[in-house]
Amino acid sequence: MTKDPNDSSSSPFAKLAALRDALPPGPEPKAAPLVEKKAPRVFGDKVVVRHERKGHGGKTVTVVTGVLKHVVEDFATEMKKALGCGARVEDGAVVLQGDLVDRAIAFLEKKGAPNIVRGSK
Repeated sequence: MTKDPNDSSSSPFAKLAALRDALPPGPEPKAAPLVEKKAPRVFGDKVVVRHERKGHGGKTVTVVTGVLKHVVEDFATEMKKALGCGARVEDGAVVLQGDLVDRAIAFLEKKGAPNIVRGSK
């Protein structure tokens, strides 16, 4: 004797479906409250942008200090892409390849840096 696969009386799921249909409707789902997410803090109190040559094999580099340590790697990558240059992190500062002080300051202003100081070394 073979079972008919279309026979719903022997299926345990058919019995559960009948029980589910007999349940009263549940409460309406609540809409999630709209919460504005604040962007993570990226800059310290003061951001210093300066160019230097000493210790870089005679090449001019632009050094940006004042970026918080937990985001400095990501910020260096973002600056590298935006300014079209090489960048790395040295001692918690972003080092950009080339004399890019003016372009770096414009980028930082666009990102909302609070106090940008043009320095020299």
